[in-house]
Amino acid sequence: MEFGITDREMRILLKSQKGELEGVMMYKALADVVDDPKDAEVFKQLAAEEGHHAAVFRKITKKDVVPGKVTSFLLPRLYKLIGRERLYPIIANGEYAADKTYGPLAEIFTEVQEVKSDEKRHGDTVMGLLG
Repeated sequence: MEFGITDREMRILLKSQKGELEGVMMYKALADVVDDPKDAEVFKQLAAEEGHHAAVFRKITKKDVVPGKVTSFLLPRLYKLIGRERLYPIIANGEYAADKTYGPLAEIFTEVQEVKSDEKRHGDTVMGLLG
């Protein structure tokens, strides 16, 4: 247990840190396959912001984590199979879920509040691509 951080909090923080790193990889992978250049630019920006989020969690946990590769492998393929109209809401729902997950963390670790707020905005941004 880190100073002042319970084992449960550390597990949630590390899972969140890993999820943010996976978000970086996912958005970069999507930016490489999407048909619309605007979507690609938005995904590159979201990847950068997810990287910042991972750094916020890393500062708290003081640990390195290894992201899984399933999401970054699967989502570009889903884009090709089901299209943006069906995939983007799935991505947005993941961002909205992170917003809810980070709520209790933000009450304990104030630096997570910005990350929490960004997650809702990310969901709105992805949905906004559908016009």
